[in-house]
Amino acid sequence: MFKGLSNLGSLLKHAQDFSGQMEKMADEMKARHATGTAGGGMVEIEINGLMEVLRCRIDQQLLAQGDRELLEDLVVAAMNQAVSKGKQLHATAVKEMTGGLPLPGLNDILDKLAGTPDEGPKGG
Repeated sequence: MFKGLSNLGSLLKHAQDFSGQMEKMADEMKARHATGTAGGGMVEIEINGLMEVLRCRIDQQLLAQGDRELLEDLVVAAMNQAVSKGKQLHATAVKEMTGGLPLPGLNDILDKLAGTPDEGPKGG
């Protein structure tokens, strides 16, 4: 009976350690940045690893064209590219955190999260 309690204590200790690692990873993700571009660099979106938009830059020439539909499409493409790169940041951070532990299904999940580079959004 008491042996089960020691296992429970060990499990709780691991859960606390993991929780601390997740908090640390969140702080690290906030400090990491990813940038998406479209239209040959005329639109640039920068996000952090928490997928918060930090900056949006639109080239003055693009604004001067007055083509709202093109501008909207380029902003969406740049944002999608930035988010794709942000997901890759997450996958890399989780792989680093797990230290290569052979957790069943983890690599498949991380690959789906990150996507593959050639599947990323097009746009510049």
